Amino acid sequence: MIVYEGKLKGKKHQYERLDEAIRTGVFIRNACLRYWEDGHAKNRNDLSKYCTILGKSKEWTWAGKLNSQARQAMSERAWAAISRFFDNCKKQVKGKKGYPKYKKNRANHGSVEYKTSGWKLSETRDSITFTDGFQAGEFKLYGTRDLNYYQLEQIKRVRVVRRADGYYAQFCIDHDRTQKKIPTGNTVGLDVGLNHLYTDSRGVKVDNPRFLRKSEKQLKRLQKRVSKKFRNGKPQSNNYKKAKQKLAKKHLKVTRQRKDFAVKTALCVIQSNDLVAYEDLQVRNMVKNHHLAKSISDAAWSEFRRWLEYFGKVFGVATVAVKPHYTSQNCSNCGCIVKKSLSTRTHKCLCGFVLDRDWNAAINILMEALRTVGHTGTFQEYWINASGQLALLSIDESQYSKVIG
Repeated sequence: MIVYEGKLKGKKHQYERLDEAIRTGVFIRNACLRYWEDGHAKNRNDLSKYCTILGKSKEWTWAGKLNSQARQAMSERAWAAISRFFDNCKKQVKGKKGYPKYKKNRANHGSVEYKTSGWKLSETRDSITFTDGFQAGEFKLYGTRDLNYYQLEQIKRVRVVRRADGYYAQFCIDHDRTQKKIPTGNTVGLDVGLNHLYTDSRGVKVDNPRFLRKSEKQLKRLQKRVSKKFRNGKPQSNNYKKAKQKLAKKHLKVTRQRKDFAVKTALCVIQSNDLVAYEDLQVRNMVKNHHLAKSISDAAWSEFRRWLEYFGKVFGVATVAVKPHYTSQNCSNCGCIVKKSLSTRTHKCLCGFVLDRDWNAAINILMEALRTVGHTGTFQEYWINASGQLALLSIDESQYSKVIG
């Protein structure tokens, strides 16, 4: 399944109709959640049947304007949140279990999904018409992807997404994306960090761009304007709405910058190697440290990992998640444990091995991954011996265990 996205260009009254459709979708989801809380729904089919009742209800006549399959899609979202909550309870996940919450209709967020009906593409695939009860009409599609390469039967869903800078249509296409890649014979281990996005097992460092930190001054200024124009307990002015829109657009730009950098960096790593090892970090737990939460979120470790795994599947590259325990403490030369604090940036072992802390961790991550996947054949890897000299090794698997001890 791949997703193509295009921006929707229309008139003001058309955007208002899309807002009504998104608002109705939020209502359907919340109504299904309430129906489950009252004990009337035991499975997903019960929620789907309830959507039919909502569509024919005389009390909420506007709910019937939304396409029937779109109503079902919103009920599926509600059931997905419910089933995720039950799964977390069965697995005894520590902390909060993610009890389903009611969604709010926010000005710069929200989406509604259509399946195979409620929309129609033009013959040239450069415009889309929404044909449900809201009658939003025809929109021009602007994007870098060409939908002419795929049949209409392959488009399983069309999602209308509202963002700070406009409305977008996402096309979920039933297509397995695979690309051929010439084997390079390289393997690499990655140790992510805050000073650098990652350090690999060859000692190469990629700087952390810190998009949020660089934009903080502008964000603070825009946030200050929003606060000044806010009227407590009174209807908000148009100037307040404009200031809020500018702030939302700036946050959206930072998010896009972060995603673009993660995508390009992950693609470069995957295309250059045949095996990529990285730490299996629990970022959700790490951001509980209030001193490092903003920096960790700005580094986008989870985003980077998701794209590594995605491109690994596309290009047929093995991606291995390694447990992070003692990867920074163990010596990659002799295996001894050298305890060090976060402020200690250089690894110094009693065997005389001296190396950058992150570089040492990246080598340990790679070695652990090779043990896990049972690597066979020959490979080339940069190595630093105890005397501090850089050497390029090309060894067999049987010899590798002897070299690393």
